[in-house]
Amino acid sequence: MSDTLPIFFAISLASLTFVITVIWGSPFIRILRRFKIGKRIRVDGPQTHYYKMGTPTMGGLMISIPVVIVTLVLNFVRLTSRGEVQGLSILLPLGVLVAYGALGIWDDWEGIHGRRAKTGEGMLGRYKFAFQWLIAIVAAVILSYVFDIHSFALPGYPNKFEMNPLVYTVIAAFVIVSTSNAVNMTDGLDGLAGLVSVTCFATYGMIAILQQQWFLSQFNFTIVGALFAFLWYNVHPASLFMGDTGSGALGGVLAVVALMTGQWLLLIVIAIVPVMETMSVMLQVASAKLSRRYLGVDLRPFKMTPIHHHFELMGWSETQVAQRFWLISIMAGLLGIALASL
Repeated sequence: MSDTLPIFFAISLASLTFVITVIWGSPFIRILRRFKIGKRIRVDGPQTHYYKMGTPTMGGLMISIPVVIVTLVLNFVRLTSRGEVQGLSILLPLGVLVAYGALGIWDDWEGIHGRRAKTGEGMLGRYKFAFQWLIAIVAAVILSYVFDIHSFALPGYPNKFEMNPLVYTVIAAFVIVSTSNAVNMTDGLDGLAGLVSVTCFATYGMIAILQQQWFLSQFNFTIVGALFAFLWYNVHPASLFMGDTGSGALGGVLAVVALMTGQWLLLIVIAIVPVMETMSVMLQVASAKLSRRYLGVDLRPFKMTPIHHHFELMGWSETQVAQRFWLISIMAGLLGIALASL
């Protein structure tokens, strides 16, 4: 009973957060429309997406606000009832959620009302990248030097492998920044980033349960509930977009959660769809540059990247791409849980 009760509580949090988020979803969308916070479609995207112009964005706030409230309330109750804050480490991923979310708000706002709004582009990439690294380095330092987490796990080995704290800090910061951008690249179709993210957080929630990290599992399933509520409004045809406010923040938090479990190497498996999206962009750019330099022609392996646009241009409907990528994500999540349990 002692082990099943925390599991029941963690999973029940998903239902609670789902209900809270769904209830305030419609008023939130009306507020976004009132202040004309609508999506600008980038000119280099598929023409079939132009009809989405003006759809409310910054939907990440619909996810992060309930997660922050529920998490803080849980810690407040523990503080008042037991005389101490238990699970204080959960404030780190919560802080990353808020920090990356704030950066995403800035980026989304620039893409709507900024100087480059006509092309649908947000803040300058170098500024955004610098702030991403600043947040990631702070989080990585806390992980390594405050929480004394500087290890990684390998499937089949019972003990984690310790790393030099400084080396771990650099690698952890890289993992956070790269995962944030990978999930951001996945956010290009109705429901896609939400479906993939909810699978990844549910997977790491189960891994945290296997490790008896109850507070971390509760945090993960709180995000799962908020994401399912967001998908209520985001599935095709979407009435709300996640924006960088959501995708960048979710990616950063996913990386922190993975680092806290020690199973961050499994991100390559569990987050296979964001990895595919990122690799497709890198391959597309490298192929174009190298072919122009050495062959004098522009050779690209994909019709358009990230790769979900490639399949769209091949004739798959937006719903087909999102659902099939979600199936891949589910299978990858199951494999990730299996590998983590070895």
